[in-house]
Parts: sequence; C-alpha cells; structure tokens
Amino acid sequence: MENKENSCVFFASDYHLEMIMLPYINKKFNENKNVYVFTENNLEQTINTLIEKVNIDNNIKNRVLNINWKDEDENKYKELINKNNAVVFIKGNENYINKVNKNIQQIKQINNLEIIDCYNLEEIGNKMPKIITEHSNIITTKSE
Repeated sequence: MENKENSCVFFASDYHLEMIMLPYINKKFNENKNVYVFTENNLEQTINTLIEKVNIDNNIKNRVLNINWKDEDENKYKELINKNNAVVFIKGNENYINKVNKNIQQIKQINNLEIIDCYNLEEIGNKMPKIITEHSNIITTKSE
C-alpha cells in the first residue's frame, strides 16, 4: 500500500526500534505534539527496560513512559479523533501497518497527523527498496 505522505523506519528488534524512536519522540515533545504508538505486540516491558538504562532527563523519561506502549488500538483510535498535530508510530507486520493506516486515514486528513510506519527488517526481507520509494522520509537515530 503506497502512502507517500508517511515516513518509515526499519528496525531489527523492539529495543532497536525504541532507541530509534527516542530522539524523534523527544523532538516532537519539544514541538508540543502528542505521540501515539500503535503496535501488534505490547512494548511496555521493553520500553521500561530501555528507559531505565538510557541517560536522559527524568522529565523526558516520564513523558516517554506515559505514552501507551500496549497493544490497545481501540483506545488509541478514540483518543486520536480529538487530537490535532499528533505523531503516530505504527509497528507491526505489513498487513497490520496497512490496516491501521486505512483505519486512521480519515482522522489523519482532518487532524493533521504525522504517520511513521515501522517495519521489522527480518520480516520485510528484500522489500526495503520498494517500501522506501512508497514513503516520504526514513527516520533514523540521527535524523529524517
């Protein structure tokens, strides 16, 4: 599913994804944006472990931990309806990413959401070049 307006990120493990996300999330916090993580699997344990080990300001740690890292999509859909200028990470297999994108398409247009599709390198195999051409930016630990 081509979604040229979305950005993407590629990761090797949940911890790797979270490490890539942290600087970007912090940047978005500084822009006063809300951050949502739609995920097929609960990331609460891995983000808690990671946050304990990284050297960042306690205020940022608390804000990151206040993001809903669980696989509770219905609650997140309901919250997004009332949020403008939010950032939404979508982490899962290709079918899951496409499903969530389809479900939030109307909300995205109305509320000006920034979407970041998160792909597991092991899962996508040799599809990376195609996925890259279907997205506007690639998020890395250094920049977009």
